[in-house]
Amino acid sequence: QVQLVESGGGLVQPGGSLRLSCSAPGFTLDYYALGWFRQAPGKDREGISCISSRDSSTDYADSVKGRFTISRDNAKNTVYLQMNSLKPEDTAVYYCAADLLCGGFIGPGPHDMPYWGKGTLVTVSS
Repeated sequence: QVQLVESGGGLVQPGGSLRLSCSAPGFTLDYYALGWFRQAPGKDREGISCISSRDSSTDYADSVKGRFTISRDNAKNTVYLQMNSLKPEDTAVYYCAADLLCGGFIGPGPHDMPYWGKGTLVTVSS
């Protein structure tokens, strides 16, 4: 069974930065669109970014646009989320996911991507 593995979460002060990584040991991500979701306590899951497989085009939710950058390194079989200017409201568990296309990552669900990670916690607090 395919399992994506996130890393890079932690505690950071407001205004700080973190970089999340997501890989898939034993599974090639080259042909998949890859994206990031987050879920804060008591809130619905939110799709925040996606990068396509074909031309690495990207898409972002308004809540993170201009602060977060998604990228992928197919040689390392890894997708990244660089998060800058972090705010307390960015506190959440962050999940990566893979699907054939980016359509459906951003905006309302059902977010029924076939492959998911278990998440990594990001806490933004002073």
